[in-house]
Amino acid sequence: MPIIKLTQSFINNDLHCPAGKSRIEFCCTDQPGLYVEVRSTSQGQGTFYWRYKDNTGKTCHQKIGRTSDITLADARKQAKTLKAEISLGADPRGEHKRQKQVLTYADFFVDFYLPHITPRKRSWYSDESLYRNRLKAAFGDKRLNQITRQQIQSFHTGLLNEGLAPATCNHHVKLLKHSLNMAIDWEMLDVNPAVRVPLAAENNNIERYMDSVELNRFLTVLRTDENQAICRIAFFLLCTGCRLNEVLSAKWSDVDLFKRIFVIRASNSKSKKLRAVPLNESALEVLSQLDTNGEFEYLFVNKKTGKPFVNVAKVFGRLRIKAGLPHLRIHDLRHQHASLLINNGNSLFIVQQILGHSDPKVTQRYAHLSSKTLQDASNSASQIIQGAMRGSVIEVPELPSGVIQGEVVDVIDVVPVALQAAEVRLAA
Repeated sequence: MPIIKLTQSFINNDLHCPAGKSRIEFCCTDQPGLYVEVRSTSQGQGTFYWRYKDNTGKTCHQKIGRTSDITLADARKQAKTLKAEISLGADPRGEHKRQKQVLTYADFFVDFYLPHITPRKRSWYSDESLYRNRLKAAFGDKRLNQITRQQIQSFHTGLLNEGLAPATCNHHVKLLKHSLNMAIDWEMLDVNPAVRVPLAAENNNIERYMDSVELNRFLTVLRTDENQAICRIAFFLLCTGCRLNEVLSAKWSDVDLFKRIFVIRASNSKSKKLRAVPLNESALEVLSQLDTNGEFEYLFVNKKTGKPFVNVAKVFGRLRIKAGLPHLRIHDLRHQHASLLINNGNSLFIVQQILGHSDPKVTQRYAHLSSKTLQDASNSASQIIQGAMRGSVIEVPELPSGVIQGEVVDVIDVVPVALQAAEVRLAA
């Protein structure tokens, strides 16, 4: 361990490890603690280090930089800064060790996050799928405190460039944000880098409503198709506006035929709240056709397996094609039920209660249907007015001549213009 006066010339020309040694340290006489390490495998180059003692008296070595990257003058400046920080209580090596002890995102997700949410979140498998398919490759090997907001933003942009739907891209960022919040709650992380990462604009309010002709075709298929088990499920969805999983998990103990209600348990409800759905005549007719009461626990049972149906998408896909409705989704039956309610004069509040929306903003997506109902009501008033005016025109010849007749003629001249203006406004 030679102690010499380090100069830039020495750094440039004399960094050599003696034969028979794997490494050597050249210590600076002008700045005790600063030294250059040269290894036999990299002759002519070395690494600047600062030697110090931590608060326990243990000798530590803090790397400053390679001689090929920084000059001796820069190394001296950094050494002075380190000395000042250490004198104030800082421990660079201790901080480095703590950084290395932070879990990687992969270890955190698999060992902590996933075990926590599995018994608490019904859709935990969706989180696992998002992690396994994309988040693991992008962030799995990074330590929690190494993940940056810029990395997350670039990841999100990359998903959009892949052509994924904006909502799907946002789900990845939301999961990353939620999981890192859990790390903060468990004191494994100080700051969440996913906060304030802008999400892509979503437009998921896709609704497909069947007109009277399409609805008739669809109902005809449900009545005549050979797979009546799935047809009854689809018809029950249309009659009640329930979600598919709520119907597939329905038990006979959830049905009160006397009170005409179907109780959706909190464990099966999206809002995680108990909800009672009224059973209309059509829904009761479906239940009367089932032969599972008294034999099975569930309403809709696959007789081949003796267990409730799990997936009906394949058969439903065939039914919608048969009805000439290739774009009809199972969830559209819920929208169709809402449209039937509103177009029959029911308020958005009633629709909210029947569909079980916890937030009235969700029900507002059907507001345009309500507006149409009001428009039709207004148009009916217009038709009455027009009919009355036509009647008054016919009665004009029977009126006495004179001033009264003149007044009626004036009205007849004015009203058509006003009606035309009103019709323009109504059409708009």
